[in-house]
Amino acid sequence: MKRIVIAILAVIAAVSMEAQTPQAMLDKCVAAINASGGVTANYSIITDQGTSSGTIAMQGKKFRVLSPDAKCWYDGKTQWSWSPLTGEVNITTPDQEELQMTNPLAAVQHFKANFTMKKAKAKTAKTYVIKLTPKKKDNIKTLWLYFDETTSLLRTARFEMKDKSVYTVSIKGYKHKSLPASTFTFDKSQVPAGTEVVDLR
Repeated sequence: MKRIVIAILAVIAAVSMEAQTPQAMLDKCVAAINASGGVTANYSIITDQGTSSGTIAMQGKKFRVLSPDAKCWYDGKTQWSWSPLTGEVNITTPDQEELQMTNPLAAVQHFKANFTMKKAKAKTAKTYVIKLTPKKKDNIKTLWLYFDETTSLLRTARFEMKDKSVYTVSIKGYKHKSLPASTFTFDKSQVPAGTEVVDLR
């Protein structure tokens, strides 16, 4: 679930529909995040097991995810991760491979390098669709991204997995604004009182 959440962060910002290729569109996405100073949004994930929701924030290389399933802060160097399964906060300094699974900008590079992307036919008006398929073995079978051509924002992403499970991610409430540095550092008020913090650096 955490991997799905982080992957979708890579493509949630406003992008220009003038981009001629899906690859260019992802580049526009990164530029939009940086140009706006920062972006926040609400998301929900629907699976066969139920629905999960939360909030996301990104600014440059920094990001934050807050949901009942996972909480993560990354200030560009240090990462704090909380999971209800472990009941603790882990502090790490992730390497490039680890960032690929947690950092939205690194995920963009992962898509561009490891997935074939093409524009797909939309079933509804004013919708721009991108189909992504992995070039090599991956848990994701097909990823569909649905953009609203009127606002140029990603509204829905559909992950079709190799095990036949499906994750549908919906994104709403975009807000573009500069975010303080504290947004991307661990906030103990967001985890249960007395939660152990384990420094794994």
